[in-house]
Amino acid sequence: MTAVRRIRVLMFAVGIWAGAISGTAAAATPAAGLEEGRVLFENACANCHGAGGTGTNLGPSLANAGAAGADFMLSTGRMPLDDPHRQPVRKPAAFDGEEISQIASYVASLGDGPPIPEVDVEEGDLVLGQQLYAENCGACHSSAGAGGAVGAGLEAPALRHATPVEVVEAMRIGPGAMPVFQEQTLSKQDADSIASYLVYLREVPDPGGLGLGRIGPIAEGAVVWLLGIGMVVLICRFVGEKE
Repeated sequence: MTAVRRIRVLMFAVGIWAGAISGTAAAATPAAGLEEGRVLFENACANCHGAGGTGTNLGPSLANAGAAGADFMLSTGRMPLDDPHRQPVRKPAAFDGEEISQIASYVASLGDGPPIPEVDVEEGDLVLGQQLYAENCGACHSSAGAGGAVGAGLEAPALRHATPVEVVEAMRIGPGAMPVFQEQTLSKQDADSIASYLVYLREVPDPGGLGLGRIGPIAEGAVVWLLGIGMVVLICRFVGEKE
């Protein structure tokens, strides 16, 4: 065996040995932030969701919530919740981005739930997004994402502050009374399109004047009628007093 061949064989053996050690270390090392996430979960979430996320009478099991469920609830400030009997609403997040990522990593390890989605609004089709939103979302969230009541004391939140990732996360996990829209129902392209449409709603100007919060054509029409009738009454009263 020549010297060059011996060197090649030796390098190959060293490569196999290094790969084996690396693989063993990777298997023995938990996912980044997993232990930190467990500690945060035990301190802030376990009181309602139970140790290990198994659930209690105050909160559901998180076995299949996935990273998407934890990220959505924490990043929108819906969790932790002071009163578990109240509907969670959007508020400032109690944790920073790194802590949310750590808790989401831990919750993802509890079962087989949806991951945090990758959303690209640039790949979305605006026209398709408007159509899908009208068919699947507008009945509860209003035609322009202003939110509204859905019955039983529950409300569909306004979407003006939701990020594209939060929009798609909500589709995949179905928070509260919202149904779950899996990829078999709304594909990634569909989800990107809906997110793109909601971004468009926030950015598009109001060519007709005051937007009135885009609360919908019926409510906006009622406001116009009330203001119009009020102005007519005031004008008639003013003219009557002049005479």
